[in-house]
Amino acid sequence: MKNILLLWAVLCLSISCQQTNKSQSKSSQKQTTADSVQQKPNAPFGIVIHGGAGYITKESLSDSLEKAYHEKLSEAISKGNEILKNGGSAVEAVQRTINIMEDSPLFNAGKGAVLTHEEQPELDASIMDGKTLNAGGVSGVSTIKNPINLAYEVMENSAHVLLSGKGAEVFAKTRNLTLVDPSYFITPKQLQNVRRIKKEQENKQSNFYTPDLNGSKFGTVGCVALDKNGNLAAGTSTGGMTNKKWGRIGDSPIIGAGTYANNATCAVSGTGWGEFYIRGVVAYDISALMEYKGLSLEEAVKKVIYEKQPQLGGEGGIIAIDHLGNIAMEFNTPGMFRASYLNDELNIKMYKKE
Repeated sequence: MKNILLLWAVLCLSISCQQTNKSQSKSSQKQTTADSVQQKPNAPFGIVIHGGAGYITKESLSDSLEKAYHEKLSEAISKGNEILKNGGSAVEAVQRTINIMEDSPLFNAGKGAVLTHEEQPELDASIMDGKTLNAGGVSGVSTIKNPINLAYEVMENSAHVLLSGKGAEVFAKTRNLTLVDPSYFITPKQLQNVRRIKKEQENKQSNFYTPDLNGSKFGTVGCVALDKNGNLAAGTSTGGMTNKKWGRIGDSPIIGAGTYANNATCAVSGTGWGEFYIRGVVAYDISALMEYKGLSLEEAVKKVIYEKQPQLGGEGGIIAIDHLGNIAMEFNTPGMFRASYLNDELNIKMYKKE
């Protein structure tokens, strides 16, 4: 009898030890999984930028100007890549990358923005977080040094998505953003451009749109990024259209038209004839084609930029990155300033055949 009881006790103790070990093993596995999700040491990340699409050809750029564009595109995208590589967010990478292009007179955004018929700056920008689908945009501002920063503040620190004009500038003051006099944005190059265009129109030598104005028409800047946590973001900033009138607003500050990001699909920034991008809801359309029709990023972008937009009469370009790290840089114009940084490999291009 004693032997039976002793055997029973040993058996119970053995079962108890096994259960404890299993519990500890499961706990250890859960902790390891959580750490892996948080750190994601091998997670893909990447960033893509554009500096506008339009009449950009080898013949239209001097060697020195081509070099200047190459260096600035490299500087901008390298900043964003550094942020992502160090574990920063896609939103931060997009914002800081665009800041560099906004501070350069080379691009139609911020410092280099084109001017209105009244020879004044009216700047637009937007940004979107693919994780939360939160977004912010501003239009018609002329005293905000970096409009993308104001778009970010609208997204993060207001109950709204889009603010315009004087109201947007009043809000900027509450967020302690850097303000400048409108004259900061008036460069000799853009002043000369708008005066030339007005003179040509007065002499009836040109229509509202002619091929030689593509560069000034489409010189928007944009950025899309995927961070190590699998989050997407997109942003776009522009001075709009040279010689624009009546408070005209294009696609750049419009979420779904010039900018869109959704972790389930992709992040998109456009540069093109804004009226057509708005009518085609271009940025969202690419995401929708992926989500509802099952198209790949490349298929969706090519369908929109080479089929749907030309049918409307729209010209321009698109950059995009999906949640897997695939990228697209497509345009139906002679050129597009563009760059990508993936897997520590930097690529910078400008012309159609590169």
